Amino acid sequence: MVRLVINGSAQNVAVDEDMPLLWVLRDTLGLTGTKYGCGLSQCGACTVHVNGRAVRACQTFAADLDGATITTIEGLAGPVADAVRTAWIDLNVVQCGYCQSGQIMQATALLARTPRPTDKEIDAAMSGILCRCGTYGRIRAAIHAAATTLGG
Repeated sequence: MVRLVINGSAQNVAVDEDMPLLWVLRDTLGLTGTKYGCGLSQCGACTVHVNGRAVRACQTFAADLDGATITTIEGLAGPVADAVRTAWIDLNVVQCGYCQSGQIMQATALLARTPRPTDKEIDAAMSGILCRCGTYGRIRAAIHAAATTLGG
């Protein structure tokens, strides 16, 4: 039994110790906003926050997270999340949308720790999240817009 706090709700889940967090979220708990992309922690579609840090859920084992606080795209809230979502909409970032939950999770983690990121810092933080549609320019602009909204 693994005890996790997911999106503010305590959950006790009985899973194999080698089950990735991604499958706990999607298959056990029905939280399908976190996407499966590559399964190798290289595309970032499965990004969630664990204790405030952006991590790849496909290669993070649930058994290693006993007692951890996890936030998925469904539970992402607060001023930083609101600013990022608003910027995403205002700048029409989304094209196909498949990677966007990972992009938004990574962007909010970046802005939470770096309120005024430079282009170089944005590119470094976001480099692990692949966008098959190539909306990287809009993503960077939206992160800058969100930072401005937040007073950064």
